[in-house]
Amino acid sequence: MQTQDKVNTLTEHLFRTEYGKMVASLTRIFGIGQMSVAEDIVQDTIVLALKEWSYNPLPPNPTAWLYVVAKNKAIDYLRKEKYKQKLTSDLAYLLESEYTLSNTVNNIFTENEIKDNQLRMMFALCHPSISIEAQITLILKTLCGFGNEEIARALLTNTETINKRLYRAKEKLREENIKLELPPTAHLLPRLDVILKSIYLLFNEGYNTSSGKNQVLRHDLCFEAMRLCLLLLENESTQQPQTNALLALMCYNASRFNSRTNTDGDIVLYKDQDRTLWDKDLIIRGSYYLSLASAGTIASTYHVEAAIASHYCLAPSFKATGWKEIYSLYELLEKINPSPIVQLNKAIVLAYKGNVDKAIQDVLAISGLEQNHLYFAVLGDLYAMRGETLKAIQHYENALTIIKNPKQKKLLQNKLVSLV
Repeated sequence: MQTQDKVNTLTEHLFRTEYGKMVASLTRIFGIGQMSVAEDIVQDTIVLALKEWSYNPLPPNPTAWLYVVAKNKAIDYLRKEKYKQKLTSDLAYLLESEYTLSNTVNNIFTENEIKDNQLRMMFALCHPSISIEAQITLILKTLCGFGNEEIARALLTNTETINKRLYRAKEKLREENIKLELPPTAHLLPRLDVILKSIYLLFNEGYNTSSGKNQVLRHDLCFEAMRLCLLLLENESTQQPQTNALLALMCYNASRFNSRTNTDGDIVLYKDQDRTLWDKDLIIRGSYYLSLASAGTIASTYHVEAAIASHYCLAPSFKATGWKEIYSLYELLEKINPSPIVQLNKAIVLAYKGNVDKAIQDVLAISGLEQNHLYFAVLGDLYAMRGETLKAIQHYENALTIIKNPKQKKLLQNKLVSLV
């Protein structure tokens, strides 16, 4: 019998990779007004898997096992409920007949249909009848499998706000009886922007996980974000320059996964990373998608961020990194998407250019990051670069009172030790 840790790891991985697919497909069956039913069935399926696999041998294909169980649960539910409530799905006429029920459900779970269901679901959840904040929250919850606490961290808010936002958004979707379909071209691009932002949030949570777990990277989240972006690129309507730019950015960042932590899982900073461990194929793919992104007249934040990432990945050494070019790109990024984090990153690059004094002034002028450990950690780094040890220690200690991730804490503690 397999260990409980192995079962827990497997079910958590499958939850991340299959949750969105299963919810989207089940919602196609029940209609968006009964999306909660779809979510409940998926949750019940995962719980059953955890229970069954803890005491019995693992099935040869755990993913297929999940889909069979979810389909059977959906069919059982439809048989019990079809006389109690009216189905709002466009497949209702096929689901109400016993002769076509099972075949219809099985067809919804074929590979091509699953992809189509996810694409339809993305745009349904970004319907303009609900706020953009709610749209992002719904995508992170429903298609990315985020827990409410994870969403709150990603959106810099609290769990209570997320709970209320989800409830109101689902009620609105039910009241409006939103259909699972791609919108007309004129309405597609604004919704695509929200979808891309949600995918990037998913990637960032994996790239710099804010959870309290003793890890820095969560590859499953990053690669799921990349898969969703590829899904968008497979459709002609959503194969837009900004979609290519986002995938380029994620490829560049993912290329350095193997060098971002050492054998103990501790953080390795960019300047100390072993460049021989970088994934050259992903760097090439990043450059390929960035070249595709140059088509058309759209210049999104993803274009600029991907260009910045390309400088990091293509530099032959830390010393040879094009800090001047990167700084100019951050100036452009600040103009099109001003934010405290962009200002913070721009100040870091300014310090690497050699102007530490101005970098410190710029960071001290930033507002909105008072509860973010990065703000204090960066100040600690900058004061350490200027030789002001006491101020560096003070800011590192401030960061340590906020930070949750054990590996990030260890990095700061090592910096403190080096100053004493």
